[in-house]
Amino acid sequence: MASRSSRRSTGHAAVRRRRLPLRQLLPLTLLFAMLGMLMLRGYVHSEILADFRVRPEAATDKVPEKILDGGPVIDTRGGKATSLRVPDHRVVLTFDDGPDPKWTPRVLDILKKHHAHAVFFVTGTMASRYPDLVKRMIAEGHEVGLHTFNHPDLSYQSKARIDWELSQNQLALAGAAGIRSSLFRPPYSSSADAMDDRSWPVTEYVGSRGYLTVVNDTDSEDWRRPGVDTIVRNATPHGGKGAIVLMHDSGGDRHQTVRALDRLIPELRAEGYAFTNLTEALDAPNADTPVVGADLWKGKAWIFLVRASDDLTGVLVVGLAVIGVLVFARFGLMLLLSALHARRTRRRGFRWGPRPVTEPASVLVPAYNEAKCIENTVRSLMRSEHPIEILVIDDGSSDGTARIVEELELPNVRVIRQVNAGKPAALNRGLANARHELIVMMDGDTVFEPATVRELVQPFADSRVGAVAGNAKVGNKDTLIGAWQHIEYVMGFNLDRRMYDVLQCMPTIPGAVGAFRRSALERVGGMSDDTLAEDTDITMAIHRDGWRVVYAEKARAWTEAPESVQQLWSQRYRWSYGTMQAIWKHRRALFERGPSGRFGRVGLPLVSLFMVLAPLLAPLIDMFLVYGLLFGPTQKTIVAWFGVLAVQVVCATYAFALDRERLTPLISLPLQQILYRQLMYVVLLQSWITALTGGRLRWQKLRRKGGVSAPPNEPVPGQRVMDGRPVA
Repeated sequence: MASRSSRRSTGHAAVRRRRLPLRQLLPLTLLFAMLGMLMLRGYVHSEILADFRVRPEAATDKVPEKILDGGPVIDTRGGKATSLRVPDHRVVLTFDDGPDPKWTPRVLDILKKHHAHAVFFVTGTMASRYPDLVKRMIAEGHEVGLHTFNHPDLSYQSKARIDWELSQNQLALAGAAGIRSSLFRPPYSSSADAMDDRSWPVTEYVGSRGYLTVVNDTDSEDWRRPGVDTIVRNATPHGGKGAIVLMHDSGGDRHQTVRALDRLIPELRAEGYAFTNLTEALDAPNADTPVVGADLWKGKAWIFLVRASDDLTGVLVVGLAVIGVLVFARFGLMLLLSALHARRTRRRGFRWGPRPVTEPASVLVPAYNEAKCIENTVRSLMRSEHPIEILVIDDGSSDGTARIVEELELPNVRVIRQVNAGKPAALNRGLANARHELIVMMDGDTVFEPATVRELVQPFADSRVGAVAGNAKVGNKDTLIGAWQHIEYVMGFNLDRRMYDVLQCMPTIPGAVGAFRRSALERVGGMSDDTLAEDTDITMAIHRDGWRVVYAEKARAWTEAPESVQQLWSQRYRWSYGTMQAIWKHRRALFERGPSGRFGRVGLPLVSLFMVLAPLLAPLIDMFLVYGLLFGPTQKTIVAWFGVLAVQVVCATYAFALDRERLTPLISLPLQQILYRQLMYVVLLQSWITALTGGRLRWQKLRRKGGVSAPPNEPVPGQRVMDGRPVA
């Protein structure tokens, strides 16, 4: 966790502040763009706006007799109703529902082999997804007709929906092959004598839009998969009459159709039949005409977006698999390694070294405009059970922070004033004035328990330890946002620290409660302002210098968490961006030897995976949740989401038990996953955008209320109690 200090805003910072809202909007824009692409993919795959209802047959009172008794080509253009038949010894093979990536190429191969033409009534969804097949149909001399976009029964639909189905179908054809078609076949249609009072108004309306409606008079019934012989028999015209034969090149297994087609064409050719397009058979102009200008470019743009949505969905699915592995791997590691950590540090007789650490420590309290909090902070330190000196470094405060401390006139408390220069400079100033080898650092809004400093410095009994992370807790957890952060601190940060301690790659000493050896700090050059997460930066530097960094769970500190969404956004934005900066700064550790290389090849990958990549990909879980609830297998989606939630509940319950926290706040965990987590996603995405665009972020000051105080001393697991107080 990065610290909470600030710098004064310069003129350039003011410019950046005006730009910040736009930078905050960009992550939201990207998320909505991804959701939009998912919606497009769902629409093209008939998962959105699809209507699979099919009306039963109805009366035929309104259908003209000449249509019922006429041919399979129905022309209602110009307000007149006529029908046409195919001339004798002409066969028009028609294929519905494609193009299909597996079966359409095989059908085209058979037609090409026998030099036969056909009409393909394509749906817009399939033409959008497989435009190259539509292009091949046109190139090989076949005609293409419309079969609507989503394949609904149009007798259920409004005129607006019918227009939409036709225009979208045309858009797909324009993008796929640069054509538009005047041929139309209604979904679920049959022969002309099956026209009824529900389908006839649709036919009339479609005709008014300039289309010829093409049904069939010879149904192969290949969709039933009755066998090759039956398909050939059903598709064969009788007595030399012409026929429009209905077949399918999509919608399931079509291997029988392909085999039957390979037999049907030569057999009928031997009987004198010719296989032509519909317009060839009717001696009419080709139904497919070129599209130019804006309509052509709209079609190309549509195909591009459809392909992009499919590609993006593929990437997102891979990302979802990756995040699934990362989430469960992290949970598994946290549960296993935190249990090992607790077992090791809580066993009877556990000591960090041969003897307890009793030497005094210097406590550095950098403060910038902490007037509301600083007195509570200093007074909590005065109750320390360990000998300390307190240095309050006032970093150019304008609210009288330094004066408040001076007026307390407390022993062993010194105030150091400096011109505002930022927290790293304040800590380095304090380090230069500290009298002791052991250095404790805390924030100006944090409150220590009496035993905190004593517990924090005990690991220094081990000469290999260079830094110690304490147990930061949320003091203002009585609000909903506070409760959510409380869950995050206990479940995420502290379980993580136990895990990283066992793996010897602790990434961050929290600014709210941490301790260092002066010699370790001096060897790595002290605190740096190269990043916005100076505590992560210094922790990684100490690892690379060969020191151990450990976690002291009993060293508890209570900090004031942000109480508004804007403050939380600002804080987490800085944390996320600062962590990325620190990882980038120490990237050379990946290729070095010794302690630096060990941290680089273990710590940096783990931090990158669990603190940067996993949170960045985690929104995919919620995106697919929303998508699944609205358009997918709702029941499976809900089960999967509750499965993930159950794992989180187990981890959270275990973390709360380890920290001896009440489980009551976990009631809000499901809501935290739905609302709070989304904010963290957007913040991290904004950090990525800032990093990739080379932006910089000024220090930000959070508004404090000063209402945090340490609770009464409570024993933690492994502590003995004497006279009602926990002792070491």
